[in-house]
This record gives sequence, C-alpha cells and structure tokens, in this order.
Amino acid sequence: MPKSISWMYARRSCTTCKKADAYLADLGATPAETVDAVKVRYGPADALGLLAGIDTLVAVKGTKVETFDLAAARPDDATLLSKIMGPTGNLRAPTAVVGKTVLVGFHPAAYKAAIG
Repeated sequence: MPKSISWMYARRSCTTCKKADAYLADLGATPAETVDAVKVRYGPADALGLLAGIDTLVAVKGTKVETFDLAAARPDDATLLSKIMGPTGNLRAPTAVVGKTVLVGFHPAAYKAAIG
C-alpha cells in the first residue's frame, strides 16, 4: 500500500504534473489536499515554510534527481530555493509532501522510492 500524500501542488495544464497524476493514479494514491498552482502562488518565503519539519527534499529537474537530508545537513536557503523555485519565482510544480519528504518535480523512481 502506498504512503499517504498529504499535499500536492500542481497545474492542470502542466505536462509534468499530468505525468505525476497518472503515476499516482497507477499506484492508487490520491493526495489528501491539492493546491492549484495557477490560482495559488508560493513565493520563496512560502516555499521555505513548506520545508519546516521536513527531513528529506527530493528535487528533480529533467532526469537529474538530487536528494537533500534536511535533518542532518540542511543547505542554506539560497541553495534550497535554487532547487525548488521555477523561472517565474514561484514554487515549481508538481510538488508533493509524503510524510516527512517533499518531492519537487517528477521522476518515476523518485516517486516510487518516496511513495511506494
């Protein structure tokens, strides 16, 4: 059984968000809360606030997957923002919160590792 996805930030028109949704549907996983990234913008302060109480950040850009252990060695805010913010200055979509892990972007292996 997959782990619970407590929060998802996505845009309906986003190709990557659609891939993430399809993958979650295949797993039988449904986010408890979904925020429309078109209607609600998460700027730098909001994005950093999302990481409060989070142990692991997985940031995906293209095929590159970077994992940060925030509990043991949290990078500085500028480094974190460079990984989670998009070119518009808002949080990248899709973003999912699974337990104490935040996934930014989509990569099947990263989602499988975090969600199950």
